[in-house]
Amino acid sequence: MTNKQNDEKDEKMNDGQNDDRTPSILVGYVRKSNAGGALKVSVNTSAFSDCNTYTTSDGQSYVPLVISMSAVRRVIDGERAVTTLSHLLPE
Repeated sequence: MTNKQNDEKDEKMNDGQNDDRTPSILVGYVRKSNAGGALKVSVNTSAFSDCNTYTTSDGQSYVPLVISMSAVRRVIDGERAVTTLSHLLPE
């Protein structure tokens, strides 16, 4: 793949996400199921383990993840096959 094709692919994958260029980790992908009735979320376990966590008052720990609503809408509408799932890094 040429650099131009790579740049176009990167632009399409990040379309509508992380527009303010906050540092982030690519954690996985979101796509529509083959039957079309659900969204499938695939998380890379190695990337997930690099994410920061927060703890709620009941002692449960969570990893905050971000998905662009406009990009998910395009997946749901069939305009694109997949979008990214990211973890924003603290500055």
